[in-house]
Amino acid sequence: MQLNIFANLQNIPLFAGVPDDILESLALKTRVSKFPKHATIITEGDDSTSMYILLSGKVRVFTSYEEGKEITLLVQEAGSYFGELALLTCEPRSASVVTMEKTVCGIINQSDFIQWLQSHPEITLTLLTVMSGKIRMLTERVKQLALSNVYERTITHLMRMARQEGELLIIKKMPTQQELANVVGASREMVNKVLKELIKGGYITLQDKTLVFESKPPSSW
Repeated sequence: MQLNIFANLQNIPLFAGVPDDILESLALKTRVSKFPKHATIITEGDDSTSMYILLSGKVRVFTSYEEGKEITLLVQEAGSYFGELALLTCEPRSASVVTMEKTVCGIINQSDFIQWLQSHPEITLTLLTVMSGKIRMLTERVKQLALSNVYERTITHLMRMARQEGELLIIKKMPTQQELANVVGASREMVNKVLKELIKGGYITLQDKTLVFESKPPSSW
């Protein structure tokens, strides 16, 4: 399992450029925890100081607003990570994380991380640069949610999910309409309406869980 942790750390942009021997010392400080399906790993507002590395499984990251409504920020799978800002701050968690299937995480505690960082001060600037880039990305996403309508947010998210196959853009594992609605901050009915209009206009085809972009959708509705 330790080799698996090290391999995952190597693939995390946060640690890009960190020499292998230094990264191995961090892997040794990482503990492993298993979570069942539908388990809450992080609750929004909690005080916790650990970073999580997804060794296997899948999680949903979301935030709550009025009367318990939720907006899914993203779905993460093995090889990704979350909670990294808690390594350097003691602020309450800004989002909740729940497992979508059985999940195994590597967990790095803040005190262990700071001790590791103090032992290798030469990598501090690299880590701070990567973290600031992620903050900018999240800021842009919040701005998009605030300024664009449901159609634009839906199109943007679908295009982000799509992968090029030959001359076509394809989503092979299309989320449910409710999952898509959670991500774009809309009702399932509105997302259903957007998809129907896209199909009617010949911009997409949808069969089983595969979506194919037949032509580029208009930028606004």
